[in-house]
Amino acid sequence: MDQEHIPGDGEGAGRRRFLAIATGAATAAGLGAVAGCGGGTADGTPGASAGKGPTPGASAAKGGPAGFDVKAENAKPGHADWHVTKAGPARAIEGFADKVSVLPGESFGLHVSTTAPRFTVSAYRMGWYGGARARLVWRSEALPGVRQPEHTVDAATRTVRTRWPRTTTVDTKDWPEGCYLLRLDAQGGEGQRFVPVTVRSAAGTGRTVVVNAVATWQAYNRWGGYGSYDGPTGGYATRSLAVTFDRPYEYDDGAGLFLVYEAPLLALAERLGIPLAYATTTDVAREKRLLEGAAAVLSLGHDEYWSPEQRAHFTAARDAGTNIAILGANCCFRRIRLEPSDLGPDRTVVCYKSAYDQDPGFRRGQPATVDFRSAPGADPESSLLGVIYDGYPVDAPYVVTHPDHWLFEGTGVKAGDRFAHLVGVEYDKVNTGFPTPRPIEILAHSPVVCEGRPSHQDTAYYTTPSGAGVFATGTMRWVEALDASGDGRGGSRHGLDAKAGALTTRVTENLLRAFAAGPAGRTHPAQDNVKAVYGG
Repeated sequence: MDQEHIPGDGEGAGRRRFLAIATGAATAAGLGAVAGCGGGTADGTPGASAGKGPTPGASAAKGGPAGFDVKAENAKPGHADWHVTKAGPARAIEGFADKVSVLPGESFGLHVSTTAPRFTVSAYRMGWYGGARARLVWRSEALPGVRQPEHTVDAATRTVRTRWPRTTTVDTKDWPEGCYLLRLDAQGGEGQRFVPVTVRSAAGTGRTVVVNAVATWQAYNRWGGYGSYDGPTGGYATRSLAVTFDRPYEYDDGAGLFLVYEAPLLALAERLGIPLAYATTTDVAREKRLLEGAAAVLSLGHDEYWSPEQRAHFTAARDAGTNIAILGANCCFRRIRLEPSDLGPDRTVVCYKSAYDQDPGFRRGQPATVDFRSAPGADPESSLLGVIYDGYPVDAPYVVTHPDHWLFEGTGVKAGDRFAHLVGVEYDKVNTGFPTPRPIEILAHSPVVCEGRPSHQDTAYYTTPSGAGVFATGTMRWVEALDASGDGRGGSRHGLDAKAGALTTRVTENLLRAFAAGPAGRTHPAQDNVKAVYGG
């Protein structure tokens, strides 16, 4: 991620420190971002514009497509007892699903290991539900528990493999579309863990598509001692070159990165009642037509690892008039390849990074699994996002520079207003030294100092000839801030306070409502201000 993401020996340690900073999770010893800050400048040089295409979102503009009713679903009673409150010892109970997502009514297998004689599975659909944030959709009977075999590590790629037999099959009949956390409860309270599963939508036509960033969750997963950044020694050289979904998530009691980077946004979107569809990054990569006709598509708080197919499908949707919201930072940074595992297709995330020339897939002629901005095949993420990743780590105030922008309507902000700690731990900026769609507006331009190098974070919005609007927050803490309250002095959520929570909530509400109505560029065309912000 730093200095065009040329990795060094300290990358693994930096990544562990990053996720400890970013999530605050007790088990964050293995999460993190690459250390260091890259350089770059911005100017007024025109960049490439997006293409044209048909108009999506017509159904949304008329009240939403037929089918799944988000408002009706969230009017049902919620269940606030969904949390893990008795995690127990490290291996008391844990598991994974053999499908990342399923269509409603499809089944999937659960692979569970536990020291308890019996356990239950409770499926919670995550959303708003009057503030409860979840609804219990299904609960199993007591199932026999078994301690599964120890994992192995592939010598060539350092991939952790479990090869656990299937414990039980779960039928999703009558489960509504959405994002789910399955809670595993060991008998007698010996332990609890989550298993995430998405009940995906068959199509996104007329809807705002929420995309779970599962490839990034898996890259940061160090269950078994290895992830995409380092191995047991903490060194970059011992990282996994490929990671698999055939293992539990180590972080947030098995929830991966969902609770910090995605759940707050999901709750807000479902509270608003806009028409929603649900998918994962692997679904978007596999299903070329999934985003066709969608009103908008949402990339959430930490969405770093993209396949070329996913990027192509996002770009095609934009060029056909679908709005895109990037609600984090360091998005679309790593180029990956999806391969099968023992349990099915698209269950292995391949990313060799600086060792791309050792990748058998690359040697067969497939794209190098390096950073998108890096050779060979350099294709900087800014051509899609409008902004580009600029560095880590920072912790800085968010500074409003364009208070009259429609996205700030109802916030009461003035030019120069500051929101403590809202910029971090990674950030993006407008840098027209890279391909940058125009016209593009900078809404917030926040000074940062990243490892001694002065720079700026930018929140930006651009529009395209197709009518699509593309919004990027430029900070990884945006989704997390949606839940911020109080004065921030307690130390939780990086010191984010109610002021930051109110700002991000109102801006996101304005964004989601406008994007759900159809091509935002038609009603809110961007007015380019790069020269005004950065100078001639």
